[in-house]
Amino acid sequence: MALLEVTNLKQHFTSKKGVLAEKTIIKAVDGVSITIEEGQTLGVVGESGCGKSSLGRSILGLVQPTEGSIKFKGEEVTEMSSKQMKELRKDMQVVFQDPYASLNPRNTIRQILEAPLIIHKIGNKKERKERIESLVAKIGIRKEQLNNYPHEFSGGQRQRIGIARALTLNPKLIIADEPVSALDVSVQSQVLNLMVDLQQEMNLSYMFISHDLSVVQHISDKVAVMYLGRVVEIANVDELYSRPLHPYTQALLSAVPIADPLQKRNRIVLQGDLPSPANPPSGCPFHTRCPMAVKECASIVPNLEEKSPEHFAACIRV
Repeated sequence: MALLEVTNLKQHFTSKKGVLAEKTIIKAVDGVSITIEEGQTLGVVGESGCGKSSLGRSILGLVQPTEGSIKFKGEEVTEMSSKQMKELRKDMQVVFQDPYASLNPRNTIRQILEAPLIIHKIGNKKERKERIESLVAKIGIRKEQLNNYPHEFSGGQRQRIGIARALTLNPKLIIADEPVSALDVSVQSQVLNLMVDLQQEMNLSYMFISHDLSVVQHISDKVAVMYLGRVVEIANVDELYSRPLHPYTQALLSAVPIADPLQKRNRIVLQGDLPSPANPPSGCPFHTRCPMAVKECASIVPNLEEKSPEHFAACIRV
């Protein structure tokens, strides 16, 4: 049984720009189905505005999904009461994108890390102290720094503290929303290696949201590619990077830099901008920018189908 199973999830928002204006439906997530196995990392990639973060927030219950099913360890999350959701928080945690904004500047690191334990009434003062000191040792922060405030740390150290906060309750799943995008490249690798080590040590599962395909390749077991609220391709990481099927995935991978200056990629340059989720194109959402589009693409909405073993793509041309 999968740890997390999401089926046909939709997250639609209503927008109204003026008193007399008509309401606009924004389809941030439009029928996404994914699964995450225990101990596995699912990378979720796509352009800004494709619905990656909205998908993560919906799974966590930070926003109520419009439609669809979210099952965690076989239990339906969308039907849980507030008391049940509080218990679920122990097993599902989040690491935010901005390490500067995600930590309360008025609290010490000790207070920040102790807060989840106090809220869930876990341990006495001595046990919480031991738990916190054990956690910071894992992330490379000295226990003498626990009485410092967030502004006294670097960006990389703050993100390590954010990871430690997510780990305080011994979760099963962590949704990491662009956790290294605000960090320098050298610090990114340190944080990624830390996450991999913690995953192996604590048997964690990750949903790793990013627009950086190199980062996703390093940390993921499977990768889901999103476009305009939909998953257009999903496969094991080696399969997807070596044999991308969907033309959007092919275009994304063609833009990944190569460290060797003597090697070059055949760059696929997409025409036009990402359409608005408030007014998506008819048929295949990618057909307005697709170099492989034919007439039928404007009227047929392709389903995510298995094109080869465990390799799914939503395209009538592959």
